[in-house]
Amino acid sequence: MIGTLIGQKLDQAQDFLQNGKRVPVTEISVTENVVLQVKTAELDSYAALQLGVGTKKKPTKALLGHAKKAGVGIAPLKIREISVEGTTDEDMPKAGDLISVDGVFKPGDLVQVTGISKGKGFAGGVKRHGFRGGPKTHGQSDRHRAPGSIGQGTTPGRVYKGKRMAGRMGTETVTVKNLTVVNVDNEAKLLYVSGLVPGHKNSWVVITRIGEDKKFVPLLSAKEKEETKEPEETKVQVAADVDVSKEDAKQEKVEDASASSAQGKVEAKIEEQAEEVKTEEVVVEDSTKNSEEEVKVENKPEDTPVEEVKAGEPKEENA
Repeated sequence: MIGTLIGQKLDQAQDFLQNGKRVPVTEISVTENVVLQVKTAELDSYAALQLGVGTKKKPTKALLGHAKKAGVGIAPLKIREISVEGTTDEDMPKAGDLISVDGVFKPGDLVQVTGISKGKGFAGGVKRHGFRGGPKTHGQSDRHRAPGSIGQGTTPGRVYKGKRMAGRMGTETVTVKNLTVVNVDNEAKLLYVSGLVPGHKNSWVVITRIGEDKKFVPLLSAKEKEETKEPEETKVQVAADVDVSKEDAKQEKVEDASASSAQGKVEAKIEEQAEEVKTEEVVVEDSTKNSEEEVKVENKPEDTPVEEVKAGEPKEENA
C-alpha cells in the first residue's frame, strides 16, 4: 500500500487535544491523486508511481498525451514521482486509479512533509548562515557584518564550490519529519497535521507516512467543544442579570438623587417658612409698637385754654 500523497498547504491554526493541550495545526488540502504511470523493476529498473493532482489550464500536447495514455481526460497541474519499494503487485495501484486521503492516512499516523520553503530574497552571511560578524572595536567600523576571509591561500588558490556566502535565501526543498496526523476529513478532503510545514499558503507539499504515534491523543470533537463551552442561555441570563443589576443601580441612584433633591426642597421650604414667620413676627412687633404709640397719643391730656384777663377787670372769686 502506498503511503504518499500530494497536497496543498492552506493555513496554520491551533486546536486542543482531549487532555487540554494546545497544539499548532496545519491544514492541508489533499484532493484525490490520480495515478498517471506505474514503473516496475522489470521495465524501468525501479519501482515507482507517478501521481498527479489538480487541473492544468493550458497543458502541452505531450502532457495531454501522457494523461490520455493513463486513461485520464485532464492534464494534472502537479506531477510527483514516489517510491514504492517493497510494495507487492497486489497492493500496487493501476494507471488511472484515484487515491483518496482517508485511504492512505488516519489519525495517529506519523508523517514527514516535504515542501519548498518561503523565499527571503538576497541576504548576507549573518542573516543567511548565522555568521557572528567581525570585531566592533579597534577601528573596525565597516567589518560588523562582513564575511571575512574566503580563500585558502596559494593552495588551492581558489574558492570551493558551496562556500557559505551571501546569496538568495530560502526557496529550498525542506523536509519536516515526525509530524502527527490529528484529523482526516474525507468529505472536505482535508488533512490536519500537528505541527508546522514548510512553504507559503497554497504551496504544494508531499506528505509521506513513516509510522504511528504510540502516544497519540485525539483532538476535541465539536460535541465536546460545545459541552465545554458555556451555554448561550446561561450567557444570556448572566447578561440579563447584569443589565438588571445595572438598571437597579441606576434606579437607586435616581431615587437617591430624587430623595436628596426632595429633602433639599423640603429644607428650602422650611427655611422659607421660617423666614416668613420671622417677617410676620417683625411685622407684628411693628404693628404693636404703632398701636402703643397711638394709645399714648390718644391718652395724652389736652392743653386747657388760657382765659384772657382783661386789664382792670377783677377776677371773679368763688363764693
